[in-house]
Amino acid sequence: MADIKKLPGLRHLRGTPTLHVRHVRRGRVVREGIGASFWFRPLSAVLSEVPVDDRELPLLFHARTADFQDVTVQATVTFRIVDPAKADGRLDFSIDPDNGRWRGSPLEQIAGLLTETAQQYAVELLVRTSLADALVDGPASVREAMSTGLSGNRRLAEIGLTVIGVRVVAIRPESDVERALQTPAREQVQQEADRATYERRAVAVERERAIAENELANQIELARREQELVVQRGANARRQAVEAAAANQIETEAQAEREIRLANARANSRRAMGDAEAAAETARLAAYRDVPQATLLALVAKDVAGNLPEIGTIVVTPELVSGLLAKLARQ
Repeated sequence: MADIKKLPGLRHLRGTPTLHVRHVRRGRVVREGIGASFWFRPLSAVLSEVPVDDRELPLLFHARTADFQDVTVQATVTFRIVDPAKADGRLDFSIDPDNGRWRGSPLEQIAGLLTETAQQYAVELLVRTSLADALVDGPASVREAMSTGLSGNRRLAEIGLTVIGVRVVAIRPESDVERALQTPAREQVQQEADRATYERRAVAVERERAIAENELANQIELARREQELVVQRGANARRQAVEAAAANQIETEAQAEREIRLANARANSRRAMGDAEAAAETARLAAYRDVPQATLLALVAKDVAGNLPEIGTIVVTPELVSGLLAKLARQ
């Protein structure tokens, strides 16, 4: 929008590098150009302002495919006014001399014209295309059809408008149809995920089986070694028992032999003592053989007296003395 300054009875307009300003007075063009700056009288001046910069128009419209499926087309059209004089002659680009604002809505008219024209070319293409082809190759085909159609459109050329480029962002079906179309792909992805899961589980099971086999083999090896250990312990125990029995036998035989020798020694000792005692007794008896009887009795009485307990008092009766005297007299 141009900048207008007010003075009593005069106005000053200062344009921009992207605005084509046209000043008409009394039906004649006084001045025009891009980035113009001039004084004018508001009561006699007719001003128009045409933008010449690149502008983008977003489009969002519905269409129907050959298999009667509704789709939504999202696109963007870049355009520019290359002939401001034609545009000013066909559309109302006049501005208020007091504030520089457009009196009408020229850009909205251009937007409506571009939208309907671009939509027409897209609909004509999609109505002959199936939904699957529209979703796969549709964006490129629709972009080419819209670009070709808008570039050669006579109506746009008559108003000095040219289309610089067209971008088709997306072509999408209805939500339920889109979900239905996504189902096979999702199922395939899910199947791939399930297959990966099953393969991972199979690998895990195989590893667990290998681990279990290793553990079982270890247990079998441990059991075999335990069996060998038990057998070896039994053999060691039997060997120890045999050796202990042999040692006990040897010790018993030695003890018996010692006892026999001791018994023989004791017997020999007793035999020798008996022989000695017998010899002594024989010698003693031989010594007493020639001794008178009275002497022997005296010796016996002596021995008996030596073995008798202590006697405090002895009573001698006449019968004992008379008998003893009688025996002595007989001797």
